[in-house]
Amino acid sequence: MKKAKIVIGLGFGDEGKGITTDFLCDQNPESIVVRFSGGHQAAHTVLFDNKKHVHASFCSGALRGLPSYFSEHCIIHPSFLYNEKKELEEKNGNTELYIHPLAKVATPFDVWYNRKNVKNLEHGSCGKGIGATMKRNEGPYKLYAIDLLAPQSLLIERLKGIANYYGIYGNDELQNEVDYFLKCINNLKWKIKDYSFLKKYDTYIFEGSQGVLLDMNHGIFPNVTYANTTSKNAIEICKKLQIEGKNIETFYVSRCYVTRHGNGWMFNEEEIELRNNEEETCVYNEYQKGLRLGKLNLDLLLHAKKIDQIYNISKKNNIVITCLDQFDDSIDWGKLNHNFNRVYGSYSPESKAFKVLNI
Repeated sequence: MKKAKIVIGLGFGDEGKGITTDFLCDQNPESIVVRFSGGHQAAHTVLFDNKKHVHASFCSGALRGLPSYFSEHCIIHPSFLYNEKKELEEKNGNTELYIHPLAKVATPFDVWYNRKNVKNLEHGSCGKGIGATMKRNEGPYKLYAIDLLAPQSLLIERLKGIANYYGIYGNDELQNEVDYFLKCINNLKWKIKDYSFLKKYDTYIFEGSQGVLLDMNHGIFPNVTYANTTSKNAIEICKKLQIEGKNIETFYVSRCYVTRHGNGWMFNEEEIELRNNEEETCVYNEYQKGLRLGKLNLDLLLHAKKIDQIYNISKKNNIVITCLDQFDDSIDWGKLNHNFNRVYGSYSPESKAFKVLNI
């Protein structure tokens, strides 16, 4: 009997999906972790066995030793992937990564465009080429994971087309990055596998990216991400693997306060004094600026859950409230208990501090 556990953020991202995924990996050590949206812009932090890793191009079970799978709904960037692989190897993490043939490939040209486009920066960008790659793949200049297995001469021709698409073919500024991009492709052992490969496993942990309130169909445009951040893609994959709704369990995640890293509307934004915040990985950068904070609003959180339930067929829905060690606030636990099968609390940056809250 195959089972699936889906991790979904109920905010604008940075809710604690990495630590929740790690918790589920601890409970299900024989599973495989599947990313079903986003790509190398993720920053899912896991602390395990006195080691810390920020997962982006690998799933958040890698530090604990579980394999990763990136679905067709994801984006990979060979340079970012190769760099993170070396980091994980130094920490004895699992660098076993399988990629769907139709996963999209970001290039140095996409990253360049993301960082140079003024309108895109105003809307909000992490500066890693995600939106540009998604938009480019809607037209004729596609690049998929399967194309990385082609002879390099063919790959280079495809890259020339992408450079022309952005009007930057022959840009000497990018030559070193393109050379490194090609070097990384050659140095990586690609494991390109469609969904039939997943059938060898019995348990799947689906690790979401960002949050429901940034979903391209349900967020506030233009400050959205170019992805389905609901469970939509995960449920589609579950159906292909013939996993019934009664065997799907969802773990919705939120900090005990609201965060947003980037531009756009945010409810109850205010200065909040935090403690035990040394492991915060959402630090200031030139594209997203600083991490914005606000008080948690349960009505907004439950609305995000209702949006996800449009797509979700799981029969058990839990809530995980993270960062309870950082911020004391009055949460209506009874309201959460009424809307979820089980309420979990996280009191530490490490998943071993997860507790089921008897409320």
